[in-house]
Amino acid sequence: LAASSRYHLVVVHPNYATHHNPLKMPETDTGRLEDRIDLSEETDALITETTGMASSPANLPNILNLLYALEKKTRVGNDTPSLVKICEHSLKLARQLGDNLDVAIECLTTLCTRRSQKSKAIAILVQTAMPWTEAETGDDKLKLIETLRNITDGKIYLEAGRARLTRMLATIKEEAGLIGEAADVLQEVHVETYGALSKREKVEFLLEQIRLTLLKKDFVRAAIVSNKINQKALSEEGMEEHRVQFFTLMTEYHQHEKDAYNLAMDYHSIYRTNNDLEALKATVLFLALSPYGMEQQDMLHRIETDTNLDKIEASRSIIKLLLKSEIINYPTAHQGELESLEAFSKSDLSAHWHEVFHTRIIQHNVRVAAKYYTRIHGKRLAELLRLDPVRLEKEVSSMVSDGSVYAKIDRPNDIIRFAATKSPESVLTEWGNDLSELLSLVDSTTHLIHKEVMTHSA
Repeated sequence: LAASSRYHLVVVHPNYATHHNPLKMPETDTGRLEDRIDLSEETDALITETTGMASSPANLPNILNLLYALEKKTRVGNDTPSLVKICEHSLKLARQLGDNLDVAIECLTTLCTRRSQKSKAIAILVQTAMPWTEAETGDDKLKLIETLRNITDGKIYLEAGRARLTRMLATIKEEAGLIGEAADVLQEVHVETYGALSKREKVEFLLEQIRLTLLKKDFVRAAIVSNKINQKALSEEGMEEHRVQFFTLMTEYHQHEKDAYNLAMDYHSIYRTNNDLEALKATVLFLALSPYGMEQQDMLHRIETDTNLDKIEASRSIIKLLLKSEIINYPTAHQGELESLEAFSKSDLSAHWHEVFHTRIIQHNVRVAAKYYTRIHGKRLAELLRLDPVRLEKEVSSMVSDGSVYAKIDRPNDIIRFAATKSPESVLTEWGNDLSELLSLVDSTTHLIHKEVMTHSA
């Protein structure tokens, strides 16, 4: 008995597994899953009866009570088709017979928040109420949209409807002058993760997000949203309008960032989409304003081969000047025409771009001088470039800092060296390499001469 005291007798209730396992489906006394109860005949009869009672708005409370009672029976009895019919019919009668929209909103909320309400019933209720948002105006429209957004919140099968409702709400707030609130509301919806929307709808929604964030002056958020748009989707047939709209919005962002090269790429994308010559002019202008680099030079050479460039004398001339290794006189011949373009003058940065244009011409001229001179007096170079010596020294120093040119300035002697001083070892190495190349060339030539002699003597 002492040894057996360590063991305890546990009595398990026969229905323990049913009562304590939350994953087990409810069962009947026979152990089978509950069957669906067919209430279709009763549903059709009540719909017919309530339709006849709908002749008087005073009957609405009685009608809804009858329909709510049957709605509960169909919901508990798992008769989803009949449940959907009852819910749709109830909401339509509430809208038809109600004194105002509040009656329909109350009916909609009541039916959607029922315990264990079926997803198909909620979906048909939302689908029935969605067209009313277009018909209503003012506070009623706003109240209906808010109600539907609350119902669709967190329901994956209603994500497309929630996205459209959110866009309606953002439009209302924008029309009321609440740009910040409109942008914040629209940002709540991560439409790029929705599978129920088409590519076109996703792109339109994201473009609207970018537009509102730019109006809000939230440029960081605008850049983040712009990265969510799939460029392949914009390149598809039928998306030309959205492509132009996207790159037009991006020009506003890159104007704020003072990014001339990306501005040129934006306008070039617009030009390739609709063959707009104004966009081509803007492309050439902002390429001229872009920092010197391989990508910028590649774009200049590609645009130089465009046949439409022959129709724009100012753009063609500036590209030729930038691609030649010759000093450019400032101001250029067509500079006034270039700076009169809308893309240049429409922003508050026209003075900034004007100064950048002068800087790019100076930098081009310094690179040309570095190509032809190993050293030159600063005063003489300033005369060639028509610059003040102080401005010249500033620009040369800036170019040395960013690595675009090699130079050393000897201030006491006023000499600028564009070639690095070579050590005796490097000079000897170069001489040895040149000599080896020369001897190799002589050997190859001698071999070819002997070959020809032997061929002709044979």
